[in-house]
Amino acid sequence: MKSLITIVKSDYLQRTRSYAFLITLCASLAIAYIFVPPLNAGYSTIRISDYVGVYNSAWFGYVTAIMTSIFLSLIGFYLVNSGIKTDYDTKVGQIIATTSIKNFKYLIAKAFSNFLVLLTILLAVILMSVLLFFLYNTGHPFEPLQFIKPYVLITIPALFVIAILAVLFEFFLLKYSILQNIGFFFLFSVFLVNTPKTESQYILDVFGSKIVMDQLEEQVRKITHSEEEMAMNIGFNFTEVKNTKTFEFNGIDFPTSFIVSRFGWMAFAVLLLFAAAPLFHRFNLRERVSIRKSKIMSTTTSDLKTISLSSLPSPEINYSIFPLIKAECLLLFRKGKRWLWIVNIIGVVLLAVLPLKVAHQMVLPILWFLQVSRLSSLTTKESIHKVDTFAFTSYKPLGRLLASQLFAGVLLMLTLALPLFIRLGISLDYTGIVAVILGTFFIVLLAATLGVITKAKKLFEVLFFMLAYANINGIVVLDYFGGFEHQAFYLAWLGVLIVFLGGVCFLFRGREFV
Repeated sequence: MKSLITIVKSDYLQRTRSYAFLITLCASLAIAYIFVPPLNAGYSTIRISDYVGVYNSAWFGYVTAIMTSIFLSLIGFYLVNSGIKTDYDTKVGQIIATTSIKNFKYLIAKAFSNFLVLLTILLAVILMSVLLFFLYNTGHPFEPLQFIKPYVLITIPALFVIAILAVLFEFFLLKYSILQNIGFFFLFSVFLVNTPKTESQYILDVFGSKIVMDQLEEQVRKITHSEEEMAMNIGFNFTEVKNTKTFEFNGIDFPTSFIVSRFGWMAFAVLLLFAAAPLFHRFNLRERVSIRKSKIMSTTTSDLKTISLSSLPSPEINYSIFPLIKAECLLLFRKGKRWLWIVNIIGVVLLAVLPLKVAHQMVLPILWFLQVSRLSSLTTKESIHKVDTFAFTSYKPLGRLLASQLFAGVLLMLTLALPLFIRLGISLDYTGIVAVILGTFFIVLLAATLGVITKAKKLFEVLFFMLAYANINGIVVLDYFGGFEHQAFYLAWLGVLIVFLGGVCFLFRGREFV
């Protein structure tokens, strides 16, 4: 037990003391701030037809608990699914593998550490929600039980399951982070699929939100005396909300089967981890040795003696940026598995053959997101591979090295979007072309800036996933590539944001050379 607590404590402290965690916590608080809109806000989060609840303790508690259960489960997975990889990269895992710690004990310690990180963010969200309740208070008393109950029965079990899923995905797909991201996204989508309203629906609901949404719908149906199914909106809805009506929601009495199912999901996740523990590799990962490397290793000493130094070409000094751009492009092209380029080629073909609106709004953000592992390594690979002190001594590291990295990233994204450029040009949509170009600069600079500031990939990967998910679901305010209709100053604001990111990127990278 002592060794288990030690692993959990050290792993938790290591994560929460990182700069990336602080930024993620601030971002979570910002998102929690908009979970319950101000009274005159132009959007809604949970809406049943034209109705929202009055701002009492029950409505605040249930709305924020449901939104946190869904959104923190999505974001939290990408935040915590790096514990095993960190141990592998820092060689701590290989040391642990030589000890008597069992597989299950190590894995459950990582799961508990994940869970504590998510609980820390959840606690901050709860405190923000309490603050907002008193800020938006319309005369209703604060009832702690109504506020906390949905968090205990809805949010906490969901986060516990996500914490264990992060461990399972990671140790099965340790070196394939993009497969982890895509695989969990599809699993998350399966969890959100609406099923017929039966008793088993609530038991099988991982996030625990369906029973509350159905109760809200039933209550509004009684108010309107309507037998038709109500339009349910959960998420950030920016449609017209001027005709919004209110009703009083006082919470629900959860059936015993639902309460048992919530703890049942937690027990099932632990059993799943226990069953998978014997398959844990204990950091004994065999690397594939290429034929070329085998030939190099088989070179004899006598062969080396035949090399004549006088016959070697003399070195030449070249201050041009083009060799660096070529090298960065090759690094981006060779990043990841080769078969992933088949998926990229399919995406490029879909940009050329699908309807223009679908290609612009759906295919482009997905295709660009598939490059997340490439973009996240633009400005972090030197630090990750411990060659930053060597690379930063090069001639003009800002004007040549950083500029070549940014240029290579932009070139990659523009090349993938080439069919869309051609189609937009044929349709004379020059505004769309400019928007895609600006979107390319924005996402590359976002990757480079976050990489320079945090020295890690995780924060950009999480934010990029959130951006891709938001754009696929049509959240116009987060459109960064012109896929939707915008006001006249949209391109100007996007340009200002690009200039700001570029300035921050060069400023922080320049401070590393002082």
